[in-house]
Amino acid sequence: MRWHKRLLVAGATAALALTAACGGGQVRGAGGTATPAAGTGTGTGTAPAASDATFTYVPNLDVVTDWDPATSYSNEIIAMQNIYESLTKYDPVSQKPVPRLATSWTSSQDGRTWTFTLREGATFHTGKPVDAEAAKKSIERTKEEGGGPAYIWDSVKSIEATDATTLTFTLKYAAPLDLIASSDYGAYIYDTTAAGSGDLKKWFAEGKDAGSGPYTIDTWQKGKETELTLKAYQDYWGGWDGPHYTKVAFRVTPELTTAWQLLQRGEVSFVQRLNPQLFAQAQGSGLQTTETPSFQNLLALFNTASGPMKDVRVRRAIQKAIDYQGLVVALKGSAVAASGLVPQGLLGHVEGRVPQQNLQEAAELLQEAGYGPDQQELKLTMTYAQGDDDQQLFATTLASTLKGMNVTLNAKPLQWNTQWDQGKSADPAKRQDIFVMYWYPDYADAYSWFVNVFRSSDTPSFNLSYLKDAKVDAAIDALPEQTATDRAAAEKSYADLQTMLIDQHAAVAVLFTQNYQRAFAKGVQGYVDNPAYPNVVFVHDLKPGA
Repeated sequence: MRWHKRLLVAGATAALALTAACGGGQVRGAGGTATPAAGTGTGTGTAPAASDATFTYVPNLDVVTDWDPATSYSNEIIAMQNIYESLTKYDPVSQKPVPRLATSWTSSQDGRTWTFTLREGATFHTGKPVDAEAAKKSIERTKEEGGGPAYIWDSVKSIEATDATTLTFTLKYAAPLDLIASSDYGAYIYDTTAAGSGDLKKWFAEGKDAGSGPYTIDTWQKGKETELTLKAYQDYWGGWDGPHYTKVAFRVTPELTTAWQLLQRGEVSFVQRLNPQLFAQAQGSGLQTTETPSFQNLLALFNTASGPMKDVRVRRAIQKAIDYQGLVVALKGSAVAASGLVPQGLLGHVEGRVPQQNLQEAAELLQEAGYGPDQQELKLTMTYAQGDDDQQLFATTLASTLKGMNVTLNAKPLQWNTQWDQGKSADPAKRQDIFVMYWYPDYADAYSWFVNVFRSSDTPSFNLSYLKDAKVDAAIDALPEQTATDRAAAEKSYADLQTMLIDQHAAVAVLFTQNYQRAFAKGVQGYVDNPAYPNVVFVHDLKPGA
């Protein structure tokens, strides 16, 4: 995902990244509780001894792409959310932000002035206090750096630290700042003075941190199997009373079968994702498993600006040719049918939008456009993430379906950066007809899909359908203020936008929504999944058991 904002994947689809809110593999983007763990089996799996107090997380891709909390926008979220904190945190149960570094907040009636009260006694790993001035400077630096996640603060006109614990935001337009402040990227509060007179970005790049979270960087060895270890920050405001993991290790294991074997042997604590076959084994193994609907979906973006798919009839035909239900069935629980662009659990989700395959309508639309068995052959190109089994399944099944309609689909698996660079090419002739990528929100709000993926831009970034429509743009631009001041209006705008994008423009097909399937050691106590923070384990919330 930003390789893609979203975490990228290798082997079977794993986790979604501007390097990564979207992208090739999966990443991208809370206090409270999440969906309870699913049933535990009765096998012989064992957990690491509680006495070692090390939680070993097994991702299938390299962890760190960017250590700077201002610009980090990819896989390192799984570590960064344990090192850094934001003002608020999203609770998927209440579907509201809850306290983190801020203990309370208020907003003016017009939604343009927000005041946050900060927690007393919190310190950065540098030893300096987490006060209002430090929070102000970190957000201002993030805005100035202008990295992938910085756009979340676009509504902010000015920030004032009125005293040590009071932070006041004046906005250019109304926006849900409490929700924005819980973002999985771009909302980290950090010590901007950590490097002294040196270059802070270079200081971070050396594998140093300036967060306030429960863990701080212990070792970082890029390219090594155990790439990263974290250790407890003893002065953490949340305390260390009772049993806790005092160390976190990230052991990169590309092969899912190997990860599963390590978990069975008790050598690791948590496997980020298993394929359906291995997950079925885990459910009967004595290890713990969870299944949680995610905020991440897989999109097929159609080229609306050039090539044969510039014809809306061709785009609609491809929409109708896709076997959506067959994909979900084949993925055996790791995906659920999508209803529109916005996953369930977020403002803007619309029921009754599950797409259906209709081959007769697809053939009729192609014939209208001048293609089909008795007419000229239609040749289409598609790019998708190399190593992603789920995307490959889609490519294979769609190519087979289209072949019977005299349509040849040349589907190329590419590394994310290669795929993304091709999609962003200034030369329309070098772009693809169909671009496949994951997307999830930067904070728990559907705005991320619309502003990043479908708003017009002269130079495409994630708008890889190349759609340019002033009416769509105006509706997207109105969403933050509507969300902050009139949720009913926001709901209607989201529904109308999905009608425009999916039905009228046929700019996208939403293939499925991912279902997170995890497996972890029997001794890990207290784990819950929070879809607002993709693939993140908040390790301080866990208790090591026997």
